[in-house]
Amino acid sequence: MTTLHVPAEIVVHGRHFEVSQRFRDHVATKLARVDRFGITLTRIDVEVTKEANPRQSERAFEVELTCVGRGPVIRAEAAADDKYAALDVAYARLEERLRRAAERRQSKHRRHATHSNGLSGELLPPALVPTARPEPAEPVEATFSEPDVVYEDGPIVVRDKTHPSAPMTVSEALHSLELVGHDFFLFLDSETNSPTVVYKRRGYDYGLLRLQVADAGQAEAAS
Repeated sequence: MTTLHVPAEIVVHGRHFEVSQRFRDHVATKLARVDRFGITLTRIDVEVTKEANPRQSERAFEVELTCVGRGPVIRAEAAADDKYAALDVAYARLEERLRRAAERRQSKHRRHATHSNGLSGELLPPALVPTARPEPAEPVEATFSEPDVVYEDGPIVVRDKTHPSAPMTVSEALHSLELVGHDFFLFLDSETNSPTVVYKRRGYDYGLLRLQVADAGQAEAAS
């Protein structure tokens, strides 16, 4: 009998319906080999949401997978008319993002090994010459709890999600944006120490929004 190796913790919870034990077991089997990419994960949150509007039958179920470990949060989600189908699509997207994160890590290790071995940058093409910059802060291990509704007015619902994050560069923020699959990513820029949002534009373009916080004196003068 083959023993499945699963991550440290898999948490499955449903919104607007009760998740069956059969589906929980299916999720555990589906995620059994998620660690084969070499990325250590301490927890995977699986949130299954049932759409109450019968007109949205093609999106009756939405599955969101959130992976937490000693590194960037990796997330994937998908919607379908069946929760098993939604899980399949979300898992395929998660695998692609885990593979991308693993390849990036291996690339960084190779560059570090080349630099440590004393190879001269003069022998490398200009685009490959490593540039010195401060080492990024140690990643903070995030923990998640049940999302709280902080505002609700009819069909409008605002949920509050908070997770710790270490300061990072714009390049690292772009990588995290791709791993969560969202259109924007909020982070603290390690170079400017400013709250910053990187967001997707048309095509392959990205934009940056920085928040400049005024002190009490400046705010009073402006008013």
